[in-house]
Amino acid sequence: MDFSAGNLNAIDDVEPAAEKRGAPRYTSLIRAAKLVCGQGEFVCVIRDVSAKGVSLRTFHGLPTDASVALELQNGEIHELSMVRSRDFDASYTFVEPVEVDRLVQENWNYPKRQLRLNLMMPVTVSTLTQRSNAFVTNISQQGARLDCDNVFAIDQPVRLENDYLSETRCKVRWRRDARYGLAFQNFLSLREFALLAARVQCPLLLHG
Repeated sequence: MDFSAGNLNAIDDVEPAAEKRGAPRYTSLIRAAKLVCGQGEFVCVIRDVSAKGVSLRTFHGLPTDASVALELQNGEIHELSMVRSRDFDASYTFVEPVEVDRLVQENWNYPKRQLRLNLMMPVTVSTLTQRSNAFVTNISQQGARLDCDNVFAIDQPVRLENDYLSETRCKVRWRRDARYGLAFQNFLSLREFALLAARVQCPLLLHG
C-alpha cells in the first residue's frame, strides 16, 4: 500500500477532543479499508480506533449516504454512524461495539488479500489483433476482474481503456468461462485507486 505523506497529505495527529472520549484510543493506525454504502465502495484510511468509534480519511468528499459501513481487508464489516466531519476527515461511532485488539491486529481467517472494490465499469479491451467491449466488475491497486465474451490466453498481454482510466497494460492471469483475472503492469497508487473509484461510482464526491 502507498501511504506516503504525499498521498495522504501528511496525516496529522488526532485532535485533542478525541482523547477525551470514554474508550481508550489507538492513534496513528494507518491502514487502508473501504467505506461501503448505497453510493458505492470507497477507499479510506483508518487513522485511529477505539471500541466506540473510528477516525477515517478519504481522498475525496465523504459519502453522504446515511447508512455506511466500514469493511476491512479481511472482510469484516462494521456499521457506522457519523459524529463529525471536516473536509476529507470524519469521525464515526460503531453501531455495535467492536473488539479493538481484534480490529487493530486484523486477525485473518483467510490469507490476506489486496483491498478490492466491487464496481461495474465498462472498458475497451484491446490486443494486437482484436478490440472489444467488456466490463470490469472488481478492481484493486494491482489488477482487475474482467467479464468479456472474447477469448484470451493465460499470460496474454491486453490493454484496458475508458473515460475513467487511461490506457492500462495488463496480463491475463486466470480464466473461468467469460471471466478473467488481470494483473496491471503498473500498479495504482492508493490515491489513484481511490479517485478512480469515486469517478466511476459518484463523481460528485470529487467536488466535496
